[in-house]
This record gives sequence, structure tokens and C-alpha cells, in this order.
Amino acid sequence: MIKNILKGIKTYGGTLKLISKLKLWKYFFIPIVISVITAVFIGFLAYGLSDNIGVYIAKLWIWDWGKESFTTISSIIGGLIIIITGLMLYKHIVMALSAPFMSPVSEKIEAHLAGNTNHNHRITSFKEQLWRGIRINIRNLSKEVLFTIPLILIGFVPIIGVFSTVLIFLVQAYYAGFGNIDYTLERHFKYQESISFVRKNRGIAIGNGIVFMLFLFIPIVGIILVMPLSVTAATINTIDTLKKGT
Repeated sequence: MIKNILKGIKTYGGTLKLISKLKLWKYFFIPIVISVITAVFIGFLAYGLSDNIGVYIAKLWIWDWGKESFTTISSIIGGLIIIITGLMLYKHIVMALSAPFMSPVSEKIEAHLAGNTNHNHRITSFKEQLWRGIRINIRNLSKEVLFTIPLILIGFVPIIGVFSTVLIFLVQAYYAGFGNIDYTLERHFKYQESISFVRKNRGIAIGNGIVFMLFLFIPIVGIILVMPLSVTAATINTIDTLKKGT
């Protein structure tokens, strides 16, 4: 697991060079636009809701004693919920809508790595790629929410709560990597087969997703480069894993 996580991270090292070599930047224009628009929309939405969520949580405390302390804690909880929810929505919206544009990029990278373009792949249309992207990301979003809610609650438990933030980050990373890997798997496997593949190689998904998530904390540049670099890295790792038959 640790070895594959490190592998998923290290692959990012050669992505910029490969993108330039294969002249792939033009294919990322629309996904970058989608990324920027989605980030701005979610940013404004989060800004507008942040105070309201804290106020609603504070109303749960009906007693006068400790009211001020609970209000402060409520604001922190509200901010945490906004950040986590915003990151989840952002990545799944962007990855779902970018699917038809990322699949051709992944295919060109695979052809380059394989040394030729003659592959027996599943042929899918723009509509099918978009629907698969939406389906995968709705599935992943629901799973992510299911795991994240209890982890947020655990965060308020003394001692063990310290690990909550790390676990939430790793859950987000796993599903981000999952989405990036599926752009390649879409040509090789059907829906359920792809899910099984990523589960078997979850270390690579986590490694890819860790860098993906870290990019989102870099102002402006992060949301512009996150898709090109993460998809390229995911494709390289996925093709290598498929070749090895693991």
C-alpha cells in the first residue's frame, strides 16, 4: 500500500514534460475552464453559507451557560463542513464534466507509452463518456459523504479525534484518484470492473489523489494545473499497472 501511494505521488514528476512533448495542452482548455468556473461558484456559495451554518448549529444549544463557547465551536464546525463539502463537490463536478475531454488525452498518452496506436479498446461516444463520468462521480460522492460524516464526528473525540482530519483528507484523496484513474479504465473495463480494479490498487489512487488535493490549496495556479497533471500522472500509473496485470 505505502509503496503504491509513493508511486502515485512520484509519477507527477514527469507530467509537465510529457504534456508538452505530446502537445496536449490544447485538450485541457475546456476542463480548465470548467475547473475555474466550478471553483468560483463553490467559493461564492461557501462564503454565503459559512456564517449561516454556524448560526444554525449554535441554536442547538438551548442553555445560557456555555452559550458563547458553543457558538465559537459552532463557527469552527460550520467552517469545517463548508471546506470539506466544497472540496467534495468541486472535484466530483469537475471530474464528471471533464470525462469526455480527458478520455482522449488518456488515450494519446497510452498510445505514446505503448509505442503504437493499435489497441483493442472499448469504443465509446462523447455522450457515453460523459454519462460514465457522472455515474462514477455520483457513486464516489455518495461513498465519500458516507465515510466523511462519522469521521467529522470522531474529530470531537479527545485523543483519537486528532487523526480525523488526516483520515478525511485520505478519503478525499482516494476518490479524487479514483476519478482520474477511470479516464483510462473507461477504455478497458466496464463500470463494475473498474471499481474492482481501483479497490485492488487503492494505493495508487490515494497517491494520485494526495497531490490532487494539495494542488487545490494553491491559489489560482492549483485549479488550473490540477486536472492536466493529475490525469496525466493517473494515466501513466494505470497503464503501467495494466501492463503488469495487477
